[in-house]
Amino acid sequence: MVSSHCKSDSTSRHTPWLDAPATLTELLADQSLNFDELLVTQIHRLLLDLIVSLKLRPGQLVSEKEVAEALQASKTPVREALIRLEDNGLVNIVPKSGSYVTPIRISAYIEGCFTRLQLESGAVRRAALRNDDEASLQRLDMIVEQQSEALMLEDHVRFFSLDQALHSAFFDMAGVAGVWHVLGRTQADVNRIRHLKRIGKIRRGPQVLHEHKRIVDEIRCGDADGAEQALVTHIGSLEKEIEQLAAHPELLAFIEQQDPGTTGKRTIARH
Repeated sequence: MVSSHCKSDSTSRHTPWLDAPATLTELLADQSLNFDELLVTQIHRLLLDLIVSLKLRPGQLVSEKEVAEALQASKTPVREALIRLEDNGLVNIVPKSGSYVTPIRISAYIEGCFTRLQLESGAVRRAALRNDDEASLQRLDMIVEQQSEALMLEDHVRFFSLDQALHSAFFDMAGVAGVWHVLGRTQADVNRIRHLKRIGKIRRGPQVLHEHKRIVDEIRCGDADGAEQALVTHIGSLEKEIEQLAAHPELLAFIEQQDPGTTGKRTIARH
């Protein structure tokens, strides 16, 4: 649980390359709910996206009342959505105080990277063994082409979204789509740090696009070993991820200032 001092102080510190956080009302101004899907599911998804994209910052208050008013919803589905976010490890619900976005945890980042590498390696191997699935191959090609267009337009948010779509498509082609959703439960802090890199202009779009094309080519050829190796090269080993994070002290500084109890450098050193 975060102390009241940490809550108020964490959002007030200024990071030169990071804009001041917007209010919930501002962030939800263009959003609306529909009756084709459970309200709690829609609200959970909206808040999850805002937290993972760092539009809602670590330590920032997520007011139940403000969310309900902005979305013209009752407090009940908002409260249930916040409980789901707490189960996701993204919100701390503090009795008689409010709900606060949790700090980014280096340990969760490391565990998420490890889990993704293990599960997705198996997925691309299996996808390569199903390379007679022409519809899935066409879908992979389409996503890669859309990523290329997003890169040319310097639309980094869409590029990230398409990155997620492509990796999800690997699991679909492998016939284990549900595993992608299981994996997603471990990726919140991985994706928050990925967005932190994007905001800090630590990007490698052309290289990512090249690596994606290679994975798809290996799958098309039915080369399971080649597809797995291409994925490992793309995602990088756990050691590579840790080295990359350690090479950008400004990222660690941001993470640690949002949570003074974080021991990111020491955690990285132990790995």
